[in-house]
Amino acid sequence: MISICIPVYNFEIDLLVKALSPQIESADAAVELIVIDDNSRADIKTRNKASCQNCKYIELSENIGRSKIRNLFLNYASQDYLLFLDCDSLIENPRFLQNYLETLKQQAKVVCGGRIYGPRPPGRQQRLRWKYGVCKESQPCESRKKQPYKSFMSNNFLIQRRVLEEIRFDERITQYGHEDTLFGYSLAKNQIPITHIDNPVLNGDIESNTEYLRKTREGINNLTAILNYEEYHQDLIQDISLLRFYDKIRRFENIVLWFFLLKKPVINYLLSKGYVNLQLFDFYKLGLFIEQKRKRSKTKNTKT
Repeated sequence: MISICIPVYNFEIDLLVKALSPQIESADAAVELIVIDDNSRADIKTRNKASCQNCKYIELSENIGRSKIRNLFLNYASQDYLLFLDCDSLIENPRFLQNYLETLKQQAKVVCGGRIYGPRPPGRQQRLRWKYGVCKESQPCESRKKQPYKSFMSNNFLIQRRVLEEIRFDERITQYGHEDTLFGYSLAKNQIPITHIDNPVLNGDIESNTEYLRKTREGINNLTAILNYEEYHQDLIQDISLLRFYDKIRRFENIVLWFFLLKKPVINYLLSKGYVNLQLFDFYKLGLFIEQKRKRSKTKNTKT
């Protein structure tokens, strides 16, 4: 009935596999566990392979990216539903798998379980990722239901095989950021309903401020590229808060960019050192977006 799909890159999954194994064994339905490694370090692959003695374990010879690897699970999954879990997920609920199995009785096509973060703040070097996650991503089920497509996250979701075969992750997205945004947008465009339930995983890997800022830059770069894809039009702007805000201040972007470039070193320093203000972080992303959009536009004009 369910193929649990875990894409892995440079992260040990021993705890996740140990949490899932007894739930799989006690399930009253067919459940398989599939792990695909996206060309991690050799030591990581060795340890993960040892943890996956009772599951399908596949190693890729080259890194193919976050979207393509999710689509690849269709080649290995034998069940009618695929449950995707990020490799850094921690499962604390002993009924986690059973909760998903029960949603299938309702003929659900896509089910999102949610994500939570530990209540205690980590050290200052990890404060940015934690605070953003707690304030922006850890949304209770009832809040997610109000905007089911905008609340879609790919870290913990169940999907009917036939739906994923028709609406795949956009494989042009190879780096971190917005692959789930585009997938949620495609689900909405094709009127595929999303069911939100209270079945979260705990984020088990809080990145350092420096690493999260690097990933943020990757995500903004993805976003500027997405805007050049012909099939994503004005509707997408309403799905992404950064684009909605940019659309409102577009006529002032020269001033915003000037101020951002002036203050960028200071902002980057404050955020990297864990002096976290989410409004400052939002401005940082807005400035990056305008800066990268300008660079992409210049490159495009040079080529033409």
